[in-house]
Amino acid sequence: MIRCKSLGSGSTGNATVVQAREGAQVTHLLVDCGLGIRQLDKRLLQAGLTAAQVDALFITHEHADHIGCARQFALRQNIPVYMSHGTYAAIGQPDLGGLLRLVADGVPLVVGAMEVRPFTVPHDAREPLQLSCGDGATRLGLLTDLGHASAHVLEQLAGCATLLLECNHDGGLLAASSYPAFLKRRIGGDWGHLDNEAAADIARALRTSGLKQVVAAHLSEQNNRPDLAREALAAAMGCDPADIAVADGPSGCGWLEA
Repeated sequence: MIRCKSLGSGSTGNATVVQAREGAQVTHLLVDCGLGIRQLDKRLLQAGLTAAQVDALFITHEHADHIGCARQFALRQNIPVYMSHGTYAAIGQPDLGGLLRLVADGVPLVVGAMEVRPFTVPHDAREPLQLSCGDGATRLGLLTDLGHASAHVLEQLAGCATLLLECNHDGGLLAASSYPAFLKRRIGGDWGHLDNEAAADIARALRTSGLKQVVAAHLSEQNNRPDLAREALAAAMGCDPADIAVADGPSGCGWLEA
């Protein structure tokens, strides 16, 4: 069995727990650590977990809302922290007490009962990685912080039953926002963030390879609304908008089984 829960998703901080179970073995991978450590501890407890149950940490890229308290948490818990060489360089190559594990596109790794497959995405970071996680029978994917879905991205996510998917903005709301022109170009560009329609296109493409459940994530508080994200993804998945969960900044979302 494999499932995931967002602890928070958005510009205020991102963190997601992926849990795999094989017999008596239960593995927890924390993907990103963009919250303060006290808030992270609190949200883990709200998810029914303690920090001591986290087996490893995976950092997707160096932006503050994803890296957060990663070093502090990894050192406190004495757990391995996985990231790309580019991400490690971008954060200044800090001393991680021998806990650093460098990972790369297309090179799978095993964390307890879980197989993790990192893959590169087009985003304005040094060497950003997103990932899919599996238990040998089922896979789920985490896909946020990218400007567009390359063929490589779609290939890496084929076969996932559940996908936590960025729906950062609505194109009309972003265009009409008070953001400066350069920031609008950055967000809406090919190396920025996905809008609702681009996210829907990804869901539609992956539905043919077994995608059954999509969660809208990383919504902009200023340039998107949950109802707009739900409508776009529901149209792509052929379901009711009420069936689309949304991961928000304050509470993330509930547990989602792949």
